[in-house]
Order: sequence, then C-alpha cells, then structure tokens
Amino acid sequence: MTTYDVYALGNALVDMEFSVDEGFLRRHRIDKGHMTLVDEARLDELLDSLDELEPNRMSGGSAANTLIAAQAFGCRTFYSCKVADDDVGGFFRKDLEAIGVATNRQKHDGSGKSGRCLVLITPDAERSMNTFLGISDKLAVSEVDERALRESTYLYIEGFLSSSPTGSDAAIRCRELAEAHGIATALTLSDVSMVRIFRDPLTKMLGNGVDHLFCNEEEALEWAHTDRLDIAIAELKDIAHTVNVTVGPRGSLVIDGHLRHEVPGFPVKPIDTNGAGDIYAGACLAGWVQGMPTQVAARFGNFAAARLITRYGARLATRGEYRDVLDDFRKLPA
Repeated sequence: MTTYDVYALGNALVDMEFSVDEGFLRRHRIDKGHMTLVDEARLDELLDSLDELEPNRMSGGSAANTLIAAQAFGCRTFYSCKVADDDVGGFFRKDLEAIGVATNRQKHDGSGKSGRCLVLITPDAERSMNTFLGISDKLAVSEVDERALRESTYLYIEGFLSSSPTGSDAAIRCRELAEAHGIATALTLSDVSMVRIFRDPLTKMLGNGVDHLFCNEEEALEWAHTDRLDIAIAELKDIAHTVNVTVGPRGSLVIDGHLRHEVPGFPVKPIDTNGAGDIYAGACLAGWVQGMPTQVAARFGNFAAARLITRYGARLATRGEYRDVLDDFRKLPA
C-alpha cells in the first residue's frame, strides 16, 4: 500500500489577489491574461501602486493549488517546494498544513524571500499574474523527498518549473524516479508563456513522454504552432498517453489513446478564472485515485472549475467547500 496518492513538485507562492480595471493594466504595461515573471523591484513598484487596495491572500502556486484540491477531495498528498524563513513562507507552510498536505517543511532557507504572485482581476473575470519567484526559483533536487515519491501513486509536475534551471532539473529527477518505480507521471504546461519562452527545458522535463498531460486550448495551440486544435491534439498525443485539454466554458477534451471525448462544461457566470485549470487537474487526479473513468473524472474537473470561478480566489477557502463540491457532483445524474 502506498503512503501518498499524489506527490507534487512546484513553486511555493502566496497569491495576493487585487481587483483592478483595464486602465491599471495599460498604465503598468501588464500583459493581460498571462503570467509574467517579475523581479523584486517590479514587484515593489506594483505593490506601491496597489497600496490602497486590500488583497485576498492565500497560499498557492499552480501545483500547490492542484494538490490542495486533490487532498481536500480525499487524496493523501505530499508537496516538495522551497520557501524562505520569513512571514510569507510561514504563512504558506501553515496554510498547507491546515488542509492536510504533507511537505518538506523541515527544509527551509533563512536567506532570501519567499515567492508571491500578484493576481490582477479585471471586471471580465480575466486574471493577469505577475510572479516574483523569490527563493522558489532555487528549488532544486535537494528539495525532492525520494522516499515520499517512491511511496506515491502519481507524480504531478507544474510546467512553471521550466523557467528555473534547478527547478527543471528537480522535475527531471522526479520523472526519472517515478518511471523507475512504476509511478504514473502527470505534467501541466501551466501557461502559454512557459510554452513560448521555456520550450526547451519544458521538453526535457517531459522526456520521452508522460502518462498524463494537462493544458488549456491556448497552450495546446502554442505547443503545435497552429491555430487548429485537432492538429495540436495530434502532436500532444505523441507525448502523453492521456491528454486533458480545457476549453473554457465549453468544458474539456480528453484524448485517451485513440479515443477523443468532448466533456461539456457547466454554464456559470465567472467572477475570477484564476486557478480554474489547477482545480480541474486536482479533481481529475482525485477522480482517478477514486476509480472514476477518464470521462467522469474530466466531468468532475469541469464541475469543480465551474464552482471555483463563481468566487474570488485561486482555490476554495476550506476543506468543507471542497467536500461540498464532491458531494454535489455525486448527486448529479449520470
């Protein structure tokens, strides 16, 4: 029997969400709808401009959000990350512990600053992220807990690690260990900017392919350098046994071997789309662990994402809210 259902590796960030107008993005030359890596000076500049607004603060980072969802949906999880010994790092560790996620928390660095992400939400519910990785950019093989990984069923890696040489090395090490021990591998492309700018390290992280790949439509099209999703899917099938492509309000596509399934979404009025892909992946992972067929797990992912985007925040606030989502999903007609 395994100790953990899902072992994940990713950037440890504390999300700070602000509601802004389109003018703010234009004035500060922010690329709407995408993630932009920023240095400490740029972070401070933006924070000064947002000084009069009160942010919604929550531990995050793509893989962390996915793992929190999987844990709250009933999985046993372990997260390898890197934080500094500062207030932000302490907040991150305590937040994960409160939801039940095990971490390599005993390994934190007294130097540097913990990572954070400014999530700017416009009235159309689009989110534009400005990410200061801080010490998370130095996540390395030394943060990998090989024992915990060997005792897991799934390995989940975020594509954001491709922006860090040491982070991508750690991801490669995890994938190689997982392959050697028969652990199913899953990776998310994370953001179109990762595909566009860090394609080479991302390709190395994928190696000869993974068992499961998550991406959205824009990332899929960028990967294949095409404007046709069918062409993109044909390429993605070569690097993963199962591919889950989220397509916004239309739901998601699941390519399982030679079969392609269109899984409809759940119509809602979005308020904040931040974290939708993360909770989708977390729901799918939890669904697979609980024995859901691929299409059912994708439907659960669509349902969880639809519930999340009707509120502010990259994840739900309490374990109880996640349990409610799972309970409500189980009540739906087949």
